[in-house]
Amino acid sequence: MNRDRAGNGVLSRDGRRVRRHLAILAGSIVAGSTLVMVLTGGMRERLSLASAYVALALLAITLSLGPLNVLRGRSNPVSFHRRRDFGIWSAVFGLLHTGIGLTVHLRGKMWQYFLPTDDSPRLLGLRADLFGAANYAGLAAVFLLVLLSAISNDRALRSLGVSRWRGIQRWAYPLLALTVVHGALYQMMERRGAALVITFAALVVAVVGLQLARRRRGETRRSPA
Repeated sequence: MNRDRAGNGVLSRDGRRVRRHLAILAGSIVAGSTLVMVLTGGMRERLSLASAYVALALLAITLSLGPLNVLRGRSNPVSFHRRRDFGIWSAVFGLLHTGIGLTVHLRGKMWQYFLPTDDSPRLLGLRADLFGAANYAGLAAVFLLVLLSAISNDRALRSLGVSRWRGIQRWAYPLLALTVVHGALYQMMERRGAALVITFAALVVAVVGLQLARRRRGETRRSPA
């Protein structure tokens, strides 16, 4: 009987995760498709922007779930499926954005996203202008996003141990910083519209605000009465 209940519990949990994955994917496709329809420019540019904002929104949700648990007074486990699932899809759309974005400019000369041209500044053989900096930040952010998603599972947690696993997961904060740098530089270079700038800023401010609120809540709990 106990074994049957345990098996049914696992199946029920797996079923919930499948439904959540489908819901996240469906919501992301709807949001991305809406952005593609309302944005201006060529199709590649619109797909690149749409996938970028969907990835950013999913990352914002991923980084907000833990602080929201703390602020609501709920238990905040080391790792939980809801946060994992949003993080996985953030990585998927981040990779999609990278793949599309590398075809928007400099078609046929993709290396110039990172290597200097005859008229661009260079440092140690690398492109050293704002365009290069934005692309390096984006590339590093995608690497971290994929790494963090790859270890967001029970097997990696057991293999690495809680302390080491948490240490790697703290790279989520540099990931957010790199994402902000990448997005802000492109906002400046491409002089994007107010709606995109406000949306970008609102997502970033919301995540940072929740993280700071969680930290203050933690400090209040540790302080003597």
